[in-house]
Parts: sequence; C-alpha cells; structure tokens
Amino acid sequence: MESKTDELKVALALTKGVKAGLVRAMEEAALSLEEFFSLSDSALSEALNLAPGKFIYRYDREEALFKARDEVAFCSRHHISPLFLFDSGYPRRLAECPDAPVVLYCLGNADLNPEKAVSIVGTRGPTAYGMDFCRRLVEDVAPFFDGMAVVSGLAYGIDAAAHEAAIGVGTPTWAVLAHGLDTIYPAQHRQLARMILDRGGALLSEYPRGERPYRQRFLERNRIVAGVSDAVVVVESDVKGGAMSTANLAFGYGRDVMALPGRAGDRLSSGCNLLIRRQKAQLITCAADFLEQMDWRPMGIKVDGRQRELFPELEGDSRSIYELMRSSDTDLTADAISATLRMPIAKTLSALGELEFDGIIEKLPGNRYRITL
Repeated sequence: MESKTDELKVALALTKGVKAGLVRAMEEAALSLEEFFSLSDSALSEALNLAPGKFIYRYDREEALFKARDEVAFCSRHHISPLFLFDSGYPRRLAECPDAPVVLYCLGNADLNPEKAVSIVGTRGPTAYGMDFCRRLVEDVAPFFDGMAVVSGLAYGIDAAAHEAAIGVGTPTWAVLAHGLDTIYPAQHRQLARMILDRGGALLSEYPRGERPYRQRFLERNRIVAGVSDAVVVVESDVKGGAMSTANLAFGYGRDVMALPGRAGDRLSSGCNLLIRRQKAQLITCAADFLEQMDWRPMGIKVDGRQRELFPELEGDSRSIYELMRSSDTDLTADAISATLRMPIAKTLSALGELEFDGIIEKLPGNRYRITL
C-alpha cells in the first residue's frame, strides 16, 4: 500500500505542468491523489479551479504513472526515499518556499529537519583565503551544536571544502545535486559522496534517475540549497557566479545571507562585496560574526564585541586552553589544564601567560585561573 502511495506521489511530481502551487491547491480542494489521476481533464480542471482552457491532460498523467512505477522500484532497490511535499520527513524549511520541489529524492539516513542548518557556497576555484575561512567557519561553529547540518552542492572548491570540513568535525552534511541519484557529478567526488553518506549525511535531488546535469538544472537546484537552511554563507564569488544565484534566492526566501568580504578589485570577492554593498548580505569575517548575526548561543555563551575580536585570533595551545576554560564551570589550576589537555606544564604556563597578558584570563590566588571573556 505504501509503495502504491509512493507511486502516486512520484507520478504527481512527474506529471507535466504540476508544481508546488498546484499541489497546494489540491490540498485546499481536498482532492486526493487517486482523484487527480482518475478524473477527466475537464473535471480535474474544474476541481482545481484552473484558468479556462487550462488542462492537465489524462495522457500526461498516465505517462507519469507508468514512469513512476519504475522510479519507485529503483528507489526501493537503492534505498532512496522519495519525500513528498507534505510528508513529515520533507525538509520543513524548504516546504515553506513557494517553488519547493513536489518530490525530493533523498539518499541517506539524515534528519532533514535539524535544529539548525547552514548552507555554504562559493566559487569552484577559491583562493587559500576562501578555503581557510570556509574550513574555520565550520570547525568553529558546528561542534557546538548537536542538531546542525552543513549544506552545499558537491561542486569543486568551496562546496567540497564545506562538506569535508563538516565530515572532519563529525557534523552531518547534505549535498544537493543537479541530476538524478543514479550518478555523481563531478565523478571525482564519488568518494566524497560516499563519505557524506557514511557519516550520517545525505544526497538530495529533485530529479529522477537518468536526468543529467546541465546549466539550468544547477540554477534550479540552487533554490533547494537556499531553501533547506536557516542561513546562506557566500565564500568568494564573481558577480556572475552560481553562488550569487543561491544568495539572491535565499534573500527572497527571507533567509539570513552572509558574505566574506575581499579586497576591492579582487574578481573572486566582487560578488561578495556586491551583496554586502546592496545590503543583501551581512559582512562576516569569522565564526563569532556568524554566531552574533544568527543569535546562536553555543553552550549558553553570549558572544560580545570583545570576544568577536579575540575568538578568531587564538591559535594552537592558547586556543585549546581558552576552549577548555570556557567550557569549565570552575576555575582551573595550571596543573589541571596541563593534565586535561596532556600539554607539558612549561607550554601550559607559557600559553597561560600570553592569555593573561592579553586580558583574556586572570590569575587568582592558589595558582588558579579564571576566564574573563
């Protein structure tokens, strides 16, 4: 019975002329899937209050039913879930978008309705500056939120860097594809796709098997990248880059949009700078900027202006000690810090001295230390 229902849902998505708006009209008219496929052309047009002369022809519906049987069988064999617009497992953020896919194919066991989700997009040929920012943003934010997903498009450059950074810190990541799930593009990212699935992530697409990628489909899939998340971060893009499409879609959906600024005249920063200048994106330079913009509170800590300046500058031993002290409910001795981090006491004292000099911690009686920021 469930397979039959899946066939009807997939067939609805495959029917020529059917978009999210029409599916919502079906719900409002209390028109069942069975009725959609059984009514005459004129009766269906009347039930859906379509414009005069506007029909969803029976032969198109019958052809969609025929294709859907094979599609659902393929999905079953390969453990792909076809998620219908009104299904509980369908991404609720995406369902809010007026042009959401009628069916979203999902490979993987990820929860597509996490507490938090962020999309990270950008150029396929980034600089070291962009790659480092992408990596540090994920590493500095994702570990502090259990219910979080990192979303991108599996392309070269920033997309791949975002997926890899998420995998590196154990955060689920979703790749939104511009083709059917019977293939991977680019082929060089097949191993990355496997890692995404192995680490609790997902491959998503609105296209059935056999559909190949081309320019228009990459533009179409960008609305999914924009719609499934709370925010979109653009990391390096030309003014005509695909990431700009995603950013503009996200802005239209009412999502938070942020961009990494660059030097005037740098081609790969021109798109980000334009978004900021036109007030379509907030300027961010570090993880703390992102957290402040989203008002996300990791571990209940409020990020103020002073923390925002210091947080990205801490590296190595100083950063490890700062993170340990920030997560501790009590003041810590140098010996306790050394033992917990397995850091030689000489290195521990040296790093503590630097943090104290910078006003980030203070030394208390009994050789104990307290964080001040």
